Amino acid sequence: MLRLATLIVPLVGSWSSVASGQLTPYNPYADSQDAAPPVAADGTLHWGTFFKSAQLQKSYERLWNLGACRGTNKAITLPVEQNKLAIDTLPEESLQGVVRSVQGGIKGGLIAFVDPTATDPSHAVKVAMLHPAGVSRLTVRGDADATVLGPGLTVRAQGRVDRRGKGLIPVTRIDIVTPPSGFTPDEVRPDTPGTIVGTVVRASSSVLVLRIDAGKIRQVILPLAADCRVSIDAAELLLASAGDTVEIKGRLWAGQGCLGAATVFASDVTITKPERMTAPVAASAAP
Repeated sequence: MLRLATLIVPLVGSWSSVASGQLTPYNPYADSQDAAPPVAADGTLHWGTFFKSAQLQKSYERLWNLGACRGTNKAITLPVEQNKLAIDTLPEESLQGVVRSVQGGIKGGLIAFVDPTATDPSHAVKVAMLHPAGVSRLTVRGDADATVLGPGLTVRAQGRVDRRGKGLIPVTRIDIVTPPSGFTPDEVRPDTPGTIVGTVVRASSSVLVLRIDAGKIRQVILPLAADCRVSIDAAELLLASAGDTVEIKGRLWAGQGCLGAATVFASDVTITKPERMTAPVAASAAP
């Protein structure tokens, strides 16, 4: 099997130049560029054009902009036309696998995964791409420990703080979440137990500092219990890791220019972390 670094790193450079053009692909034959929204009214994602060879497309764009080609030389125009793939014409498929590595975030992130149905090990690793507009439906679920908490994550906890925002009781559970667009958290009231939703500013094994975007108390410092449990249900690709299981619905391309054995232009991705093992309770000694 390919190593993680050898799978993604050499390919991302050429891929990123293509990904940036998926929403409004350059078409020298069109009077106007593709202005379709990334999500149709029925929820279907619009991907636009994938160029099998980014180098060929860039070379042709350069000739076009210089005025050296105006679509009359078939030796040039036919390869250019054949280099284009309308992603939206590919049928959607459902795939399952095990995550090998992830790169990037919700906008154009990449997920390398092993497809267990592949009969040839050299064709087992595929790469799913999230939509560059950030509209792929991504969910990462599972349990973790406090080491996954980092700046920028949105979390939810039950707690009680004083008027300065200092927590009065250790927090035993933290939920990492992705709030819906336009969400405004409830303000934090001093000496009142309740749900606190905020953005992580700083985290350690014993303390969590949150920014609160509502009310008078705009920062809280929560002490964490030694056995604090962290639950994940969020659209945060950075929380995925090797060994997680993944379910993907998307449009698969296994031809020229694909990453790994195939590129999956993903509309729906669910990543589930392995169930965490807990130490068994020791049996009482017989009297």
